[in-house]
Parts: sequence; C-alpha cells; structure tokens
Amino acid sequence: MNSTIESNPLLDRLPKHLRQFIKPQDYSDYTPINQAVWRYVMRKNVAYLSKVAHSSYLEGLKKTGIEVDNIPSMYGMNRILTEIGWAAVAVDGFIPPNAFMEFQAYNVLVIASDIRQLEHIEYTPAPDIIHEGAGHAPIIANPEYAEYLRRFGEIGCKAISSHKDYEMYEAIRLLSIVKEAEDTPQVTIDSAEKAVEDLQNNMGELSEMAQIRNLHWWTVEYGLIGTVENPKIYGAGLLSSIGESAHCMTPEVTKIPYDISAATQNFDITKLQPQLYVTPTFAYLNLVLEEFATKMALRTGGLSGINKLIDSNALGTIELSTGLQISGVFSSVIEQDGKPIYVQTTGKTALAYREKELVGHGTLTHSEGFGSPIGKLEGINLAIEDMSPKDLNAYDILESKTVKLEFEGGIAVEGEIITGSRNLQGEITLIRFKNCTVTHGETVLFQPEWGIYDMAVGKKVTSAFSGPADVNSFDLISPLPSSTTIKAKHSAVRDDLEVLYQTVRNSRETNDTETSLVSVFEKLKTNHPQDWLLAVEIIELLNDRNEPQLLQELLVYLDQLKQKRPEVSHLIAGGLDLIFHSEKA
Repeated sequence: MNSTIESNPLLDRLPKHLRQFIKPQDYSDYTPINQAVWRYVMRKNVAYLSKVAHSSYLEGLKKTGIEVDNIPSMYGMNRILTEIGWAAVAVDGFIPPNAFMEFQAYNVLVIASDIRQLEHIEYTPAPDIIHEGAGHAPIIANPEYAEYLRRFGEIGCKAISSHKDYEMYEAIRLLSIVKEAEDTPQVTIDSAEKAVEDLQNNMGELSEMAQIRNLHWWTVEYGLIGTVENPKIYGAGLLSSIGESAHCMTPEVTKIPYDISAATQNFDITKLQPQLYVTPTFAYLNLVLEEFATKMALRTGGLSGINKLIDSNALGTIELSTGLQISGVFSSVIEQDGKPIYVQTTGKTALAYREKELVGHGTLTHSEGFGSPIGKLEGINLAIEDMSPKDLNAYDILESKTVKLEFEGGIAVEGEIITGSRNLQGEITLIRFKNCTVTHGETVLFQPEWGIYDMAVGKKVTSAFSGPADVNSFDLISPLPSSTTIKAKHSAVRDDLEVLYQTVRNSRETNDTETSLVSVFEKLKTNHPQDWLLAVEIIELLNDRNEPQLLQELLVYLDQLKQKRPEVSHLIAGGLDLIFHSEKA
C-alpha cells in the first residue's frame, strides 16, 4: 500500500477543480492504535447495527470489501466500488459543500482519510475514514440509494450559496480540526464553538445551499428509514457513531416523518441530534428532493434567481429561453414589474450553449463583464428568438444594418449589426454590434468606445445556478482552506504504546501464542495507566488462549480503571461484552 492516487475510469472523468481536493492516502500513516480504534468501532457496529440498521448496511459491507479488522485502503475500495459504478477519493477533512456534492454527481465518494483519536472513539465532528468508509460506502451498494446520492449531488452542486455559507463552512471545518487535535486548549475549542454558534444564530434567510445541506444532513448523514414506530438506520453519521447509533433509538430522540420541511430544520454539528427524520423508502427520498428542486432557481430562473446570484457574490450562471448561458459574477439587474429587463456581470464572463463555451465568447473576450437586455421588443408581440427570416427582414434585424432595438422596460440598443448566432433549433441566441450604444432612460449602459457589443437574446431567464455552465471556461482552482487537519503528535511515550499495540496485533493476526502478554501488560500498567483499549485487546487474546489467571488480573485492572476514568467505563464494558457476550451485543 502506497501514497499514490490510484485511478479508475470514474476518477479519470473528474474535472481539474475537483481533483485539487484529492490527496493520496498514505496507508503507512495509520498506526497500530489507529487500527485498534477502527477494529473496536467496526466490531461494535457490526454487532449492534445488525439489529437496527437497514439491511443494506451489512450487505454493503461485504459488497464494498470493508473489513472489520483493517482500515480500508482506497485502492482496495476503488477496485470493488467500480463494480457497482462508484469510486472513492481521499481528502483532507471537510471540503466546500458544492465540491462535496459535485463529487457525488460524478459517482465519487469523498473520504476524509484521517481517523479519529482513541479519546473520540464514539464520535467526532471531524469527517474521518470511519464515518466515510464505514458509514457512507456500505449503503451505496444499494442501487436505489446510490441513485439518490448521485442525483442529490447533481442538484446540490447547483444550489446557490450566500456569503455566510462559506463563513459557516470555514468555521465548522476549524471547529472539527481543533476538537479532534490532541491537547487543544479548551479556550481554543470554546472560541471555535462560539464562532459556529454565532453563525448558526445569524444566518438570516436560508440560502438554497443551506437548505439542501439540511436535507443532506437529515437523510444522508442522520437518516432513519421505515416507520416512526420501528425505524432502521441508514445515515452515515449514525452508522459510524457507536454512541449516537444507540442514543438515536431511545425515546429521547423525537422521530419525525420525513418531508420537505426538513430543508428549514437547522442542525448543530457539535451535539447529539434531538430529532431525526424517518423516510418510508429510499425512493421517497428522491420524491422530496425533486419537490425541493422545483423551488430552486435552477428550475425557476426569473428575477429571484438573478438576485440570489447577486447576493452570493460568487460565480454563477443564468440560462435564457434560447438556451444561451451567461456565466460570471452577477453584479446588478434592472427590473420592471417583477421581471428582469437588463442583467450585468462584473469581471470575467463566458457565454455557453448546452454547457459548452461558445467559440469566441470566453473570458478573454468578455474579461470586464457582460450586460444584456432580456425580454421582448416594445410593441412587438413576437420575441426576437421566435422571428422567422421574414420577420427579421421586416424589422431590419439583418447583418450590416444599423438598427435601434427598443425593449419593454425602456432598454434601447442602437448600432450596426455585424452578425448573429443561432442555436440548434434555428433561434437567434446572440447578436453582435459595432458602434453600439445601450441605454436605459438617461443611463448609458454601453457606449461605442468600449468596442464590440454582444447582445444575448432571450425573452426570459429560465434558470439560475451556482458555478459556470462550462467548467473549462474558468480557472476554478481555488485557494486551499485556511485550516488544515492536525496529525497526531509523536513522543517517546506514544511510540512505546504504539509498539505494544503492534505486538498484540501481530500476536492476534499470526495466532502467535509465544508472545509474552504478561510483559505487554506490565509495560501497559507501568507506562500507560490511562489507556484502556489495549487491555481489552489483550483480554480477547487471553480468552481465546484459555489463560484464566492473567485474564482475571486484567479484568481487575479494568475494573479499577473504570473507577479512575468513569468517562470510558461504558466503552470498556462494551469491549468486554463483545468478547464474553457477543450474542447480546
């Protein structure tokens, strides 16, 4: 196992702006303690979740090749996931929501390849390989759910964000990192939690991205399926948390029938969820998703869609009724009677048709913005796009003609037509002018000295969405997040403990009965009196080897440790339950 990025046909399709988030999974970074944490969680999960998870979970573990005893490698996962039409990539912690969802649209599962500390074995707010690999991957083996995930990504990556969404992403990312890092001062954690809380309480009107993130949270991450009276778990956040998977089944957690209202139900990533939503079937998830999508600017367009893009202050696209797509940062719109009559971008802009940039209309041509009227001509019931050659001739909309086009709402375009462009249906989508002046009343929107004027043709805005129409039109390589995940610290004490874990692991894997577990236990007691998981692993071996005397010593030791560390008492009990009463676990 190495640190190269293993590829497959699905990964080869990924655009450059998504590839920037991929990092190699260096399997050698996983320590013996990491492996023990994975094994403990997986053994607990398989024992418990076999009773409360959707049947797809255990079936999916087998199909995706995820082992109980070993942290999965990306290479192995990709080899098996390819058979069900998916792939996996490693990333560094949280990535921006749009990117996360766009990966899903390409049938690629994003996996944070770090693993939680032993101290956070039950739950961590940071995405890790337990959450992603053992939570998400098994369920996508269910074809109905996999299609929901893909479709969710396809729609979700088009959702328009607000500037506060990115602030929230950065704040949650930082909080997840400082909470997972060792020895973080409590004051730092408190500050990061307050930043998230303040943003959560001051998000204003929820953007499309904020709402679709809520839907993602209450389904993909924390979803239940079945009936309110007898739900099963399918959400990855629950499947990967040995604490919350048990808590969620108690009466303390309110169970609510899933519907579109979940889009406005915010969540707190730092706390146990007080309520969860139950979908009757995986197919129903798609019905709610489509219901939400019908309300998105992606499908409604119009003035509200343009205003959402302006408020986002980020790269977005509008599509006109002719199919012409304008991609850029939208800065203003002139409206009349609730309809847009002129739209303006600032900075680099590109024009496209059916997600393909129009030749000669990339960001080099439109480097300083693009503005165009939208709508019909004043007093003419026939829109330009619907005009036949005979109609165009009648209104002098012809090459080499100087014409004044007066639109409803008072936008006037006057200049000499150079040429026009048509779509596949023969509709005019773009008219190019020279010596052109564009006005709205007394306001000059374009003047001849600025060069050639390209006027988009469309009687209405049919769609507005986040990102460019053609991903190749823009340099979408963004600065990496300001925060990076913090690796475990190395010390002589930690290294000594890792050696002990490795010794026990080797003994179990090779069925070596010669290794002195007495020696390992003595070093554990003397040098690492706070550690509990290794003692549990030793007891497992002793129970198999029928060494009752040493086993009894370890049980007494763990009883004493429970008194000293009551916060891990239930974890110790859970580990022992797996060994002695696995049929009840």
